[in-house]
Amino acid sequence: MNQTYMKEKKILPLVFTMSLPMVLGMLVNALYNIVDSYFVAQISESAMTSISLVYPLQLIVTAVAVGHGIGVNAIASFYLGAQDQKRANDTVSLGLFLSMIHGILLTVGCIGVLRPFLHLFTTNPEVIQNGITYGTLAFLFNFPNSIAIAYEKIYQAEGKMTVSMIAMLCGCICNIILDPMMIFGIGFFPEMGIAGAALATGIGQVLTLVIYLIIYYTKESQLRIHFSKEMFQKTICKRIYSVGLPATMNLSLPSIMITLLNGILAEFSDMYVLVLGIYYKLQTFIYLTVNGIVQGIRPLIGYNYGAKEHERVKKIFFTSLLLAVSIMFIGTCICWLFANDLMHLFTQNTETIRAGSSALHIISSGFVISSISVIVCGVLEGLGKGNPSLVISALRYIIVIIPVSYVLSRFLGASGVWHAFWISETIASLISIIIIKKTIQF
Repeated sequence: MNQTYMKEKKILPLVFTMSLPMVLGMLVNALYNIVDSYFVAQISESAMTSISLVYPLQLIVTAVAVGHGIGVNAIASFYLGAQDQKRANDTVSLGLFLSMIHGILLTVGCIGVLRPFLHLFTTNPEVIQNGITYGTLAFLFNFPNSIAIAYEKIYQAEGKMTVSMIAMLCGCICNIILDPMMIFGIGFFPEMGIAGAALATGIGQVLTLVIYLIIYYTKESQLRIHFSKEMFQKTICKRIYSVGLPATMNLSLPSIMITLLNGILAEFSDMYVLVLGIYYKLQTFIYLTVNGIVQGIRPLIGYNYGAKEHERVKKIFFTSLLLAVSIMFIGTCICWLFANDLMHLFTQNTETIRAGSSALHIISSGFVISSISVIVCGVLEGLGKGNPSLVISALRYIIVIIPVSYVLSRFLGASGVWHAFWISETIASLISIIIIKKTIQF
């Protein structure tokens, strides 16, 4: 497949072509997250609290799989841009093998720490038991999910975003259909409650992998996987992890942040822990959409950087930033206009709805400014510069927000935690501007 369109096609149509399939796929993925939580909330508020507490561990799993995939994606894209087909093939082959190892380790590790992790935040036996049931079943699917994400990044490195979109859509739609059937016992399924939600998620992940395998073995692909001794190259492994490890740490930071914020909020009430969990489900609809743009531009950045088309790299950055700002603005308007309605999807408790609406209003104030740091991180990863990206994310998720949340919560209660979000986004974005100016040299 000739990929010269990556350095010849006009920037705006190119970014749209690469990003739109991923944006659509991410929108469906976000819809799944919301629908899944909606159905779990119908079981009980304690069931919703349980999956909110398990969510940070699920983020860790996703962070390892996606972060490693980003490393494979960036290095394979670079070699394709440099016209080094052999090393590009070796990169994706080694990357897939390592993803399998990661999947096994994640399964064992997550199930092993699940019970003590839940006990850190609650003594409610119902919440703990629901969390163990849901988490154990969900983590059993870490292996196929890790492989599916590896294939996703391989196809994105080639610029085949439509393949990723189709596979993602199939898995998410399967989830959405199976959720109510397996949770409430519709049709020939028995009523499984929260276990049904976990199984529906796992089956959707397996279907996504099956779609990737069918496409790979029936359609021509420029990047070919070959398991042989040749793929074990120290240089390639080092390059993959030089991008993949910072990207994994980057993506793991939200999990750490939620865990620490849960600890702060639990001092006031379990209700605020639930509110934070609901917010993180809702914000996926906005941030995953922008992430679709990031996934679309990452191989473009890598390819053009490898081809030494530095002016195009700058134009891709500004175009994607404009699109991200537009999406974040729409997200802000939705959170301000429909906060009560959004919270009502997950709880009938008037006090929880009121507290959640206030949180959405405050947190969403930082959406637009956050688009700068999100896009800058994506561009840096596409350039193979994982460490500066990690610094920016650390500012957003740990260095600023945690101490600010703690201090403000002493004066403003739980509202202090919500205000810490927009403060950290503003500081991180200002520093992002400084870093990207030095990196791309405007």
